[in-house]
Amino acid sequence: MNTATEPPPVRKKPQVNPYPARSPRFWHGMRWGDWMKLWASHGFRAHPLRFPMALAISAVTPMNTVLGWTQSLLYGRRIANTKIDQPPVFIVGHWRTGTTLLHELMFLDDRFGSPTTYQCFTPHHFLVSESFLPWCTSWMMPRKRAMDNMPSGYERPQEDEFALLALGAPTPYFRMAYPGDPPPFMEFLDMQGVAADDLARFAKALEKFVKSITLRTGKRVLLKSPPHTGRIEVLSRLFPGAKFVHITRDPYSIFPSTLRLWYALDDSQGFTVVPDTDAEADRREEFVFAGLERMYRGFEDQRQRLDPAVVCDVCYEDLVADPAAEVRRIYEQLDLGDYASVEPKIAAYAAREKNYRTNVHNLDESLKTRIRERWSAYFEKYGYQ
Repeated sequence: MNTATEPPPVRKKPQVNPYPARSPRFWHGMRWGDWMKLWASHGFRAHPLRFPMALAISAVTPMNTVLGWTQSLLYGRRIANTKIDQPPVFIVGHWRTGTTLLHELMFLDDRFGSPTTYQCFTPHHFLVSESFLPWCTSWMMPRKRAMDNMPSGYERPQEDEFALLALGAPTPYFRMAYPGDPPPFMEFLDMQGVAADDLARFAKALEKFVKSITLRTGKRVLLKSPPHTGRIEVLSRLFPGAKFVHITRDPYSIFPSTLRLWYALDDSQGFTVVPDTDAEADRREEFVFAGLERMYRGFEDQRQRLDPAVVCDVCYEDLVADPAAEVRRIYEQLDLGDYASVEPKIAAYAAREKNYRTNVHNLDESLKTRIRERWSAYFEKYGYQ
């Protein structure tokens, strides 16, 4: 009789889209000094399978430094003197709530200037390199994002948090480099306990990037970043008159989709490989639970001190059901200008994407119970029963 105890089965990890080895990582846009600081702070660690990626980044980052010097020489004074006459519009909401869809829809309005993927990946030098580098390297980009079926490409609107990452500004996204280590800069999800020096670096980097986009486009800047959700008061001080479009979604969809997101990003961006164990699965789940809790403590607290007229709430389910009507309501509530000129573009986009299918997630009852208990405030605040 065999008395050996078999180990319990490991929970099945989410399926993610493969990320080609040739494709650029977020770290490829950093300057040499920032990249060396990041790698050295983790003891120059890299899993054998990820060491080629680390070496490739080490080879590319000196070019970013040189091109950055060139941009500073040619455009530094113009960037510094650029006036942000029209305050930015920020799309906020937790990861996987539809911020990308809303960004794509509002990006159709030619009156907005929004950073592209290329600009967010190369914030140090896109003003001097945008005319040639995308043409040379576009073949490296994957067709789809790692976490869902949304298309990717240098020309598509992108999340400005990646620009902050490449600029070396403090952001929770640094956790992707070493996903098995304690996550850094989590205070930037609610802006509680942020060190003065870190806040100054964050503000300087974001202001410079927004000025660079303003200089490049000559338009009102439209930005989208989930971590901005818990920063709305700081952003309002940095950009007086800023307006916010806040999107929510059914938490039973948010949780598994966000978990899949972090599995995908950890797998494609990390320099270490996280083992597929129940302990690591528990740790990732807790990261997702705690992230929303912290983000929304910051959001709800800061929202009370802002003019209610500068925040517009949108429900993902309503946006999907009738994109044109929901975007019209956003324009009217936030006074973003004439909507009639952009409505045909939004209607055409909705028609093209009507067959888009979101990922399907099956939750067992025990996990649903945990989600309902941990995120009860979100369920009740935004009417999800």
